[in-house]
Amino acid sequence: METFESERAPLPRNMIENSMFEEEPDVVDLAKESPSYPIDSDDAVYEPRSSRLLVRGLGENDLDEDEEDYESSARLLGMSFMNRSSNQRGVASSYTRQQYSGSCSKPSTKTTVVGVLILVLVASMIMVVYFLPGCTFTRKGCKKSNSTMDSIYPISTSGELFPWTELRLPPSVHPVHYNISLHPNLTFMTFQGSVSILVQVLHETKNIVLHSSDLNISKVSFDGKEVHVLEYKPLQQIAIKFPEDLKKGQYVLNIDYTAKLSNSYDGFYNSSYVDTNGTKRVLAATQFEPLAARKAFPCFDEPALKSTFTIKMTRERKYISLSNMPKVKTTDLKNGLQEDEFKESVTMSTYLVAFIVAEFIGVSNNVSNTTVSVYAVPDKKDQVQYALNTSCKLLEFYNAFFDNVYPLSKLDLVAIPDFLAGAMENWGLITFRETTLLVGSNSSSIDKQLVTSVIAHELAHQWFGNLVTMSWWNDLWLNEGFATYMQYMSIETVFPDLDMDTEFLKVRFEALAKDALNSSHPVSTVVSTPEQVEEMFDAVSYEKGASILLMLNATLTDGEFRKGVIEYLQKYNLSNTESEDLWNSLSQVSKQNLNVSEMMNTWTVHKGFPLVTVERKGTLVTLTQEHFLLNAENSTDDSLWHIPLTYVNDSCSFLSSCKQVFHLKDKTATLMLPDQVKWLKFNFRSDGFYIVHYDDEGWKNLIDALKKDVNVLSCKDRAALINNIFALSRSGKVSFREVLNLMEYIRSETDTAPLTEALFQLGQIFRLLDKRSDFDLASRMTSYIDQHFGNLMTNQSWDLESSVSKMTLRSALLEMACSLNIGNCPTQAKHLFDQWLTSNKTSQIPSDLMRTVFRVAAQTDEGWGTLLDTYKTSINDQEKRKTLDGLASTQDLRKIIWILHNSLDGSEIQTQEFPLVINTICKNFAGYLYAWDFLKENWDKITQKFPVGSFAIRSIIMSATSQFSTKTHLTETQNFFSSLGTKGSQMRIVQEAIETIKLNMRWMEKNLNTLQIFL
Repeated sequence: METFESERAPLPRNMIENSMFEEEPDVVDLAKESPSYPIDSDDAVYEPRSSRLLVRGLGENDLDEDEEDYESSARLLGMSFMNRSSNQRGVASSYTRQQYSGSCSKPSTKTTVVGVLILVLVASMIMVVYFLPGCTFTRKGCKKSNSTMDSIYPISTSGELFPWTELRLPPSVHPVHYNISLHPNLTFMTFQGSVSILVQVLHETKNIVLHSSDLNISKVSFDGKEVHVLEYKPLQQIAIKFPEDLKKGQYVLNIDYTAKLSNSYDGFYNSSYVDTNGTKRVLAATQFEPLAARKAFPCFDEPALKSTFTIKMTRERKYISLSNMPKVKTTDLKNGLQEDEFKESVTMSTYLVAFIVAEFIGVSNNVSNTTVSVYAVPDKKDQVQYALNTSCKLLEFYNAFFDNVYPLSKLDLVAIPDFLAGAMENWGLITFRETTLLVGSNSSSIDKQLVTSVIAHELAHQWFGNLVTMSWWNDLWLNEGFATYMQYMSIETVFPDLDMDTEFLKVRFEALAKDALNSSHPVSTVVSTPEQVEEMFDAVSYEKGASILLMLNATLTDGEFRKGVIEYLQKYNLSNTESEDLWNSLSQVSKQNLNVSEMMNTWTVHKGFPLVTVERKGTLVTLTQEHFLLNAENSTDDSLWHIPLTYVNDSCSFLSSCKQVFHLKDKTATLMLPDQVKWLKFNFRSDGFYIVHYDDEGWKNLIDALKKDVNVLSCKDRAALINNIFALSRSGKVSFREVLNLMEYIRSETDTAPLTEALFQLGQIFRLLDKRSDFDLASRMTSYIDQHFGNLMTNQSWDLESSVSKMTLRSALLEMACSLNIGNCPTQAKHLFDQWLTSNKTSQIPSDLMRTVFRVAAQTDEGWGTLLDTYKTSINDQEKRKTLDGLASTQDLRKIIWILHNSLDGSEIQTQEFPLVINTICKNFAGYLYAWDFLKENWDKITQKFPVGSFAIRSIIMSATSQFSTKTHLTETQNFFSSLGTKGSQMRIVQEAIETIKLNMRWMEKNLNTLQIFL
C-alpha cells in the first residue's frame, strides 16, 4: 500500500515560549503553575472548553456562533496556551451535619446490644441464603467451577465464555477456499453477504475461531448442520464450539450475514462524487489492508492464512463490478438485477481481495499476455491514457527483471474518487486516489513523476507482497520496503527523465530524521495489537526498508542482488516469508566473503542507525560508530551495526570507480591513507543508511574544497553534507555556527538536491522563529535566505518548463521567496493569477507553480473565493489538490474555521483531504493553534473517520504538534493524549510528538544565542 503524502514530511519545528503578551486575568499559565503532583494517564482530565479566551482586537459580538466555538488560546496568535485546568480546583468543601432534636428517649445499653446482635444474625442468614446458589441445598451439591478457565477466557456478546484470548488465530484450522456472494444496496448503503469456507483442520480441536467485524450474522452452518456462533468484539473474532474434537480433514463452514457499507475508508465502504452535470453518483469499493477484510466477510484475516477465492457480485444494471480476477459470466436476476461471477483466484491473503461496484469506464491494452485496463469515472475518461502506457512499460520491466511473469491474465488500475491511501496493491485490481493515477492535458512532468512513482510501487507489490507475502505484520518492510526500492530503481531505468534519483535521496533523508528519534522502532519489530499493525505503515517500513536495500545492492557486485531476488521469488512463490528467508537467498548467490544475513540483521533488528565519527591524524584514520539519536541523554544503547562504509578522497571523488569500501563491524577501527590525501568524504552518494561526523580539520577541509570547486563532490554528496550537519546540530554534536560555515559555499551551488535540502532545513528554522513571534530574528533569517538564494530566486522563469529537476528547484525557490516576500515574487505570482482569471482560466499556470500562485492569491477575499469555486468545479484532481492547499493557506481566521469544519464533515471538501488541510494550516502563524484546538475538540469524530494508528492519524497529530516548543504546550499535549487512555498515550506517534516538542525546546535553548550573534 502506498501511503499518501502531499509534500515532504516536515522536520520538527522548534519554538520557544512567547512572552510578548501580558497574561490575561483569570487564567493559569501551565508553564508556571504546573500541578504539584505527577499526572497519571488514568487521572488526567482534558477539558478543551475550559480555556476559551477572547482575542485582543475582537469584540465579544464580532464572531458568529461557529467562530465563537473556537474562541480559544489559538486566538492569542503566539501566546502560550492557557488552560483553566479542572485539576487545579478544590474538590471538597466543609459542611456541618444538622442535629435532630427530637423528644424520644435513649434506649438502655443492654437493650441496644441485644437488638444489634439479633439484627446481625438475621442479616447474616439472609445473605447466606441469597448469595449461595440453589444447588448448595441439594443432595448432589454444586459442580466446582473452573475458576482458572473463567479468569482466562473473555466473555462473548452472548455472555458465554469465548474460547480464545489472542490477537492471532489458533493454528489448528486453515482456510482452503472461499465462495463469497455479495449484494450491495447503493440506495440504503447496506449489503447482504454469504460466505462458504472450505477449511482444513490440521490438529484436532473443539473450536473454530475466525475474524468478523461489524457484521450481523444471521445463520451459521457447519458441514450442513446449523451451529451456534460466539462473538468477541474487542478482538474482532467469532468462534464455533463443538462438544467433541473435530478430526483432521476438510469441512465446509457457511455464514449468512448483513452489514452497513462503511462510511470510513476501510472494509467495504461507500463513496460518492458529483459529476459535471451536478448529479451525485455513488459507488462501493474496498480497502482491506491491513485488518479490514473481516468487515466485508467472515474470514481468517491474517496474511499467512492464504486461500483461493470465488466471488459473485449482485448489482443494478447501471453499474459494473470488478474484482481481482476476470469476470466469467453475468446472470440476469429478477427485479432488474444482475449477478457477476469471477474466476477462481490464485492463492492469496485476505487483505488482497478486492471488489468494486460503480459507474466506471475503462481503456485497455494487452502486454505480455496480460490485459491491462485503467478505469475512472466517465467525466475523466480522457485522463487515463498516461497511466495505461506507463503501466504497460513497467509491467514489461518487472516481468524481465524478476524473471517471473505476472501470473494473472488481467491487471486493472482503478481511480477511486474518495480514497484515503495513495493506492492499494490488490492482486489484479489496484485501487488509487484519482490524484495518483489520472493525468490531465495540463499536467506537468512533476505530476507525471508522482503518478509514475505510485504505479511503479503498486506493480512491484504484485511480486513483493502478493506473490510472496510476509508471514506477519512485523515484517511488513518485506512488502513495503521492497516495493519502495523497486519503484525508484524501475523508474530510473524506464523513465530516466523523471529524475527519481533526487527524489529517492530526499526520502532517505526523511527516513533518517524519523529513525533518529527514541520513539522509532526496528525495521522488524513485535506487533501485538491492531493499532501497532496500523503503525507499521510508516517511514521505517517504507523508506528505511528501501534505503537498506539500496545499501545492500551497492555493496553486492556482479548483479548478485537481482540474482538473489529471483531466487527468493522462485523459492517462496505463493508462500509467506520472514526477513531471514530473503537474506538466505541473497547469501546463496553471493560470491563475496560476506555473510549477508549477519550484516543485514544488524539493520533490521536494531532500532535507529549509526553515526560514524571520523578522526584523522596524519595518515591514520580512526572510525567510531555509535547509535545516533537526536536526544541521546541517558541512552545506554550499545548496538553495533555491520556498516559497509564507502569513501572517496580528493584524488578521485566524483565517479563510481572512485569509491572504496571498508566494513566497520566493531565499535572502533582504523585505516591507513596514502600521504598525499588532503580530505575524505564518507558515505559515497549517501547510498548508506548512516550519517558521518568529521573532526574539526575534516569539516574544514571539505568546506574549503567546496568553496574552491563546488563540483569536487557529486550533488548527492553535497546534499548529504548539508543534511548531516543540520542533524548533528539538532543533536547537539556541532554548534549552529558550524552549520553556517558550511552554508557559505551555497552561493556557488546550482544543483537541485543540495539547494532544496538547504532550503528545507532553513525553512524549518524560519518557521521556528516565526511561530515564537521573534520578529527580529525572523527578519534576519529572511535576509540570510535572501543573501544566499536571492539571485537564484530572481532568475527563475515563470514560464512552462519541461525538466523535472528544474521544476523541482524552481518550485522550492519561489515557494520560499513568496512566503517570505523576497523580491518581486508575490507580485509575479499575483500577475500570473490575474492573467489566469482574465483568460477565463484558459491561460495556463505552470503546474509546478500552481501551489505558490494559489497561496498568494488566497490572501485576498476575491482570490480565496475564486479558488473555492475552482475547487468545487475542477475535474483535474492534481489541480484540485493544489487549489485546496491554497485555500488552507489563508490567514483569515474565519476562513480557517470554515475549512477545518468542512474538510472533516466532507460537506464541501472531501474528508480524505483533512490531513492535508491540517498540515497546510499548521505551517502558517495564524492557524496552527486553531488546528490544535480543533483536533482536541473533534478527536472522536476524527478517529471515526480515520483508524487509530493509521497514516492519516499520524499525519494529523504531527502536523498539529511538531511546532510546539514550550513547557506549556508540552504539558497540554501530554494531558490531552493521556486523557484518551491507553489507546491515546501508547500510540507510537504520540510518543514521537512529545519527543519532538522536547527536542524543539532543547534546540532553542542551546541555539538562540548563536542565532542572535551570527544571523
